[in-house]
Amino acid sequence: MKPELRRILFSLAVLLWAAGLLYFHGSGRIVKYLAPDFRSIALLGGLGLAVMGLFNLLTAFQKADCGHNHGEEDDHEGGELNPLVTLLMMTLPLAMSIAWTKDEFSQATLARKGLYDDGAAADASLFTSDLPPLTIAEIEKGHRKTADGYLEFGLIELFFATGDRELQGLLGGLKIETEGRIVAEKENNEKGTRRRLYRMFMTCCVADSRAIPIVLEFGKEPPLLPENGWVKVAGTMTFPKRDGIVQAVLEVDRATAAEVPAEENFLRR
Repeated sequence: MKPELRRILFSLAVLLWAAGLLYFHGSGRIVKYLAPDFRSIALLGGLGLAVMGLFNLLTAFQKADCGHNHGEEDDHEGGELNPLVTLLMMTLPLAMSIAWTKDEFSQATLARKGLYDDGAAADASLFTSDLPPLTIAEIEKGHRKTADGYLEFGLIELFFATGDRELQGLLGGLKIETEGRIVAEKENNEKGTRRRLYRMFMTCCVADSRAIPIVLEFGKEPPLLPENGWVKVAGTMTFPKRDGIVQAVLEVDRATAAEVPAEENFLRR
């Protein structure tokens, strides 16, 4: 294959990768994969690839001196792999991933990422070690109250309270409202009255994310809500022990479908 055609194919591969990165930014899908601090890096990478690909494409037919004498048949750009095969190997997986991914985890992956893990004793120090002693007054001051008297809490606060006895004592018995994705409860649910509520916690990218769950106890058959859909729930917070592990269990008074938040993941800033 002529060197000029090879350069064109490789330039197209670079441009297609640039288009993929820029598409994720333009479509908003990037928020599901990267924390804010890393999104600008991906954007700059896409722009850099676009500049490099365009430059190589525009200069594909220019002759360059390699600095030494050689025969006309000597090809510095040659290789064992056909350039068309290389182009497909570089771009086909990218195109298939963009077209087919659902931008969300399967239930099996969620389970591996902690969806059905209870208790946060090993992790609570990340959020509570540097905090001053809390009081009910301070908690109420820092959380908005709904029209019907429930304090609005982030799901992550409730989950990590399982590793802090002080927080358990303060939050236990409080009327709270929170939101997340609702899925079936697979543990300790013989009566079928429980569901599990979760959100994802991301440090830098989707690969290191983990599920942050609590248990929902309805006390009766739960209402029909979309599986893995977003819901807003309100009820009384409790922290019972099961097999020696503290669980965050919300005894639900009401549960309704909710809008998807702008940022679906909790982010460590």
